Amino acid sequence: MRINVLQHTPNEGPGSIREWSKKHGHEMYIYHPYQFDGVLPSEEETDMLIILGGPMSPNDKIDWIFEERVLIKKLLDKNIPIFGACYGAQQIAKTLGYSVTKSPHKEVGWAPVYLKSNIIPDIPDKLIALHWHEEMFEVPDNAIHLFSSDLVNNQGYLLGDNVIGLQFHFEPQQDDIREIVINDFSYPEDNNSLNQNSQDIISAPYPDENTEIMFKLLDFISSHY
Repeated sequence: MRINVLQHTPNEGPGSIREWSKKHGHEMYIYHPYQFDGVLPSEEETDMLIILGGPMSPNDKIDWIFEERVLIKKLLDKNIPIFGACYGAQQIAKTLGYSVTKSPHKEVGWAPVYLKSNIIPDIPDKLIALHWHEEMFEVPDNAIHLFSSDLVNNQGYLLGDNVIGLQFHFEPQQDDIREIVINDFSYPEDNNSLNQNSQDIISAPYPDENTEIMFKLLDFISSHY
């Protein structure tokens, strides 16, 4: 399987998704459209699409953001597995005609998320996830609401059996957390409803189960391909 990854900032990479890809013998290709003139894969060379987070908004008027949605639409029509994290989940919702708006709370740091559906087996009712956002998606009407948090209800959805969007992050591992925080250290400091600073986020115990959960989500959306 060729897994194409859309990365949108240098400090938010695929994390444990890379481990999952290697475990299953897949080939991973990482694209950086924000840096390399909007270079994107074609739908013909995509067996799975991973859309990572970033500081931009799907509402920004940037050509490659529109082109990403063209690609997403083609892959949705072909029932190709897609996973979106944060901005990525918002892009999928936006592609389907749903809104991306300012969140009532800026969530930056560690906070629990709560399972809203048991459709994916063996996911705990409560998990600690990394949040790094101030916008949120509208859950598509034909999607299953997967996760919520104490501050923002729309935290995850499953579309069909092969598309997952999460407003938060399960994919970063310990080193990835440090990379995110040290390069975007000022982001948690301003109007953060979770009241955590950069050192709080780095010092918090890393939830090892998040890698296992990330693997289960990817197993689920790829098992039907």
